[in-house]
Amino acid sequence: MRSIKMVDLQAQYARLSSEIDQAMKEVLLQGDFIQGSAVKQLESALSERYQVKHVISCANGTDALQLAFMALDLPKGSEIITPAFSYAALAEVLLLLELKPVFVEVDPSTFLLDVSLVEALITENTRAIAPVHLYGQMVSMEPLLALAKKHNLFVVEDAAQAIGSQYCTPGEHGFAGTMGHIGTTSFFPSKNLGCFGDGGAIFTNDDDLAQRLRSMANHGQTVKYQHDVLGLNSRLDTLQAAILMAKLPHLHDFEKSRRAVAARYDEALSALDGLKIPDRTVDSSHVFHQYTITCETAAMRNALKKYLAEHEIPSMIYYPRPLYLQTAYQQVVNLPISEDLCNRVLSLPICPELDPEQQDYIIHNIQNFIQKSQ
Repeated sequence: MRSIKMVDLQAQYARLSSEIDQAMKEVLLQGDFIQGSAVKQLESALSERYQVKHVISCANGTDALQLAFMALDLPKGSEIITPAFSYAALAEVLLLLELKPVFVEVDPSTFLLDVSLVEALITENTRAIAPVHLYGQMVSMEPLLALAKKHNLFVVEDAAQAIGSQYCTPGEHGFAGTMGHIGTTSFFPSKNLGCFGDGGAIFTNDDDLAQRLRSMANHGQTVKYQHDVLGLNSRLDTLQAAILMAKLPHLHDFEKSRRAVAARYDEALSALDGLKIPDRTVDSSHVFHQYTITCETAAMRNALKKYLAEHEIPSMIYYPRPLYLQTAYQQVVNLPISEDLCNRVLSLPICPELDPEQQDYIIHNIQNFIQKSQ
């Protein structure tokens, strides 16, 4: 049995190496390393695939978030409502731009921003809501968009973990990152669609925002050496775009494989005492960037993680501390669900390359742990 990894990038490369190598070779032969043809091809392919008017590639997912909020040009001190149970990038960007993150609680079953709690946090200084489509499924966008419209707020979606997830209710349709005013994603290697370094993209249907975003990602230029706005040097390398173009035709198969792994986990783990498998929102499809279980207690989670490591099974805690308890983003707020989840969640290996033998080994060891704990 191969060694188990959270994401087996080496096995994925071995499977797709001929296509990826050819794509990289073409860039090397053409020599168009910055803003080359593969970048334009990727933006066009993503625009068509996800039915969004504009895709602006950039250097990484954090830059995508920063560019999104720079393009909105909000007054300093503006409040942005966003979940505390999330990665730090969004809060980091807001504070760098002298905006204020206002942390909201999440649903303990889906781990997603609880839209029902948002309106109570809206003040005269609120300018935007920034939902995070966590672990591979989408926040309930229909009520969130209605709320944003009611209060004249921007919606900036962080879709770094949910590219390809599709929202479908009687009232709203769309893909992760395409339903708000701006959406962002990441092509970090471990993402469902990942390159061989850093990369990111921004989605929008707004022509003016698209023009501003594209300029800002290239030093604020619309014409070379003409800098109309303050910008960044945040361009997706052509080599990385070529790699993503080679992988993109396989993304549906990646999603299908991830769902199959999740279904096997569901069937095997759902009846185990002390474990709760993740709930699925009925509003969107799930692309399973992570498969995250909730243990009954913090002690149980920590013991299970240690037991798995002793049997050479990786696992991860996404996330060990809510953002408002991080030194850099510290606020005095009370979000007991977020704190409780940080103490009890554990993510298991899930990737298209996880074969049944490996998954059976993981499941067998979790079952053994539960049995020994009783």
